[in-house]
Amino acid sequence: MFGILVLAFIVLPLLELAVIIRVGSEIGVLNTLALLIAFSVVGVWLVKLAGLAIIRRIEASLAAGRMPSDELVDGGFVLASGVLLVAPGFITDAVGLALLLPPVRVLVRPLVTRRVRRRMLPPGRVIDVG
Repeated sequence: MFGILVLAFIVLPLLELAVIIRVGSEIGVLNTLALLIAFSVVGVWLVKLAGLAIIRRIEASLAAGRMPSDELVDGGFVLASGVLLVAPGFITDAVGLALLLPPVRVLVRPLVTRRVRRRMLPPGRVIDVG
């Protein structure tokens, strides 16, 4: 856990700063700032659209009598995407935009659900979610 905190609060900001400086030296400071602002604005708009689509999918699952587990996980990804897109930086923007893409979420979802199950269930206990 400590390693994740170090990564999130020390290493990532330093990497973001290095990338911003590099991009700024290539395209100029004002263009770099405009690009970062544009990523945030467009990102928030895309997060809104994706969030509304997920809400519709949740409602459809509930109406069909199914538990919307995949949709809820996707909602978490979209929430994380929104946080990453609002944070200034090109690395977090790239990860945030990637999480908005449904094929990426389909690839990442099993990893997250497997990890959550492992942390939530005692050893040897299995729950059938099929």
